[in-house]
Amino acid sequence: MSKYKAVIGLEMHCEMKSQSKVFSNAENSYNDNPNANIRPLDMAFPGTLPTVNLECIRKSLLMSLVLNCKQPEYIYFDRKNYYYPDLPKGYQITQMHAPVGTNGKIIIDVEGHEKEVLIHDIHLEEDSASLDHYSTISLIDYNRSGVPLLELVTEPCFNSAQEAVAFLEYMRRIYQYCDVSEADTKKGQIRCDVNVSIMDEKDTQLGTKVEIKNVNSFSNVEKAILYEIKRQSELKEAGKYDEVEQETRRFDEESGTTIRMRGKVDAIDYKYFVEPNIPKLKIEASWLEEIKKDIPILPRERKQKYINEFGLSEYDANIIIKEKDYALYFEECISLGMPPKTVANYLIVQIIAYLNKEGLTIKEFYLTPKLLKQIIEELEKGNISSKQAKEIFNKALLEKKEPKTYLEKTAQLSDEKVLEDIITQILENNKKQIEEYKNGKTNLFQYFVGQVMKETKGKANPNMVRDILIKKLV
Repeated sequence: MSKYKAVIGLEMHCEMKSQSKVFSNAENSYNDNPNANIRPLDMAFPGTLPTVNLECIRKSLLMSLVLNCKQPEYIYFDRKNYYYPDLPKGYQITQMHAPVGTNGKIIIDVEGHEKEVLIHDIHLEEDSASLDHYSTISLIDYNRSGVPLLELVTEPCFNSAQEAVAFLEYMRRIYQYCDVSEADTKKGQIRCDVNVSIMDEKDTQLGTKVEIKNVNSFSNVEKAILYEIKRQSELKEAGKYDEVEQETRRFDEESGTTIRMRGKVDAIDYKYFVEPNIPKLKIEASWLEEIKKDIPILPRERKQKYINEFGLSEYDANIIIKEKDYALYFEECISLGMPPKTVANYLIVQIIAYLNKEGLTIKEFYLTPKLLKQIIEELEKGNISSKQAKEIFNKALLEKKEPKTYLEKTAQLSDEKVLEDIITQILENNKKQIEEYKNGKTNLFQYFVGQVMKETKGKANPNMVRDILIKKLV
């Protein structure tokens, strides 16, 4: 562990969900077929002009409100000028001077404690095309060109890789809960730039900032931060901290190291100026009030509700809020009258395990809340045992049949008079064992239970069997 204090800032890029791209009417959807979702504007054909997607503006303002940011009076865009093969215009349309949100903050949970994260800004911009590199050529796929992109920039307020990753994971959930983005890292919808510096605990001035560009997974964010802290600490320890320069590096997955790309470019080098082809849009207070109404219950608030109102453990609540669809499934079950703890147990122990094994989402899960209720309702009534419930659960999934198909065949024997008669007969046939039980051999109680289960072919309600036996063996 480094003896120096790490200071970390994040720039999180998230592709937004919308029917069309942010400045063109090309379809905005994930597509494995290169150059399928494109229009002339996306490839910067001469004479094409951008048109703003108002739904993207609305969703970006919603995120600004969620992050407790200050919104501008007017929305307008800027040109960020630089050349790269995946940017055919030679500039990116972004927001430099009037982001949709500035000076925000949000509370997250990190390993049992609260952490306040300060937001420098969140702004709306267009994504670039993507490059596929081969041994002798590179190919450009314009599907991603013009996809609406939200860039969230934090203040340098994290002091560990764990804090940084906890924030990214929480923001991913928020994007999903607010229906702003699918936030699927496997589809490249989230990318991160990470800024890392170190300093002595007593220092007041930040160390030299090193940027790690386009880290494509949260696990790699953690590895990149840990490596960079180690690299800078070793240089500082060796008296070579002046060798740490303000630069841009990339994370190499194979070696687990960061590698220099170039010296850091300052904002002035991009020669920002206002985008002349997109008029300013005034943000009315009434519109912001309408957008506020669309903010759902966020993951952290849901977690508190699950713990305080439904009596779940923090561990269980954390698993359920991890995915929006898990939470929606859980809450639909509760609305159907199922006990929260029983539902949570099924969801965490059986359903999620099944989904992971089969590579399915919960939307594809055969046992909808209404079908799951058929099992849990009978379990709660005592008509089936937990073992039988599990067997019915597995059979229903395997054969894709409603659970009630199997319930009549496996229903427990819960008729008290019938059970009393059976138990009376068993006790009549085991007087020697009764005497031994009363003389202190209490483990024989399970023997009696076993005899009843054998006689009823496992269908006797075990709780009723125990209650009747206790009365009769006094």
